[in-house]
Amino acid sequence: MKGHLSHDYLLEVPAAVVWDTYRGLELGKLVNQMFQDVVGMVEVVHGDGGVGTILKITFPPGTLGLSYMKEIFTQADDEQRVKESEIIEGGFKDFGFEVYRYRFQIIEKNGESSIIRSSVEYEIDDKLQEIASLATTKQMEALNEVVGKHLKQKWDSSNKKP
Repeated sequence: MKGHLSHDYLLEVPAAVVWDTYRGLELGKLVNQMFQDVVGMVEVVHGDGGVGTILKITFPPGTLGLSYMKEIFTQADDEQRVKESEIIEGGFKDFGFEVYRYRFQIIEKNGESSIIRSSVEYEIDDKLQEIASLATTKQMEALNEVVGKHLKQKWDSSNKKP
């Protein structure tokens, strides 16, 4: 069984500015600074933020019964502003998902605003289809909101007119 979930978040910040944060390791650094109580701690296991980079995310106690996961960046497309990663260990794999893939796409709405499209693609054995309800974009949505507010404040303060 395959599934797909998606959520759009509108942000009054140019797409290029948002992409600079989402494209590499900057997002993980912001998580560690601002979002540890919800997402947990992000550590770079291998890589420089490009395709092949492996991160380990250690979740706070009580997070869906998960303790950690490792993900690998499988796509980083600067032209389309798409970043994709797949869980390779722990996390939703421990629940029985064969594939669990995260995707962020930064879409330019106009010169001053953008949309962060967050999506999850997953595959599970048909015999385990009841666990499909565990798939969610909620953490990605919350992350987008916190990071979005941070980027908006930063953008507004750096573009104030005298």
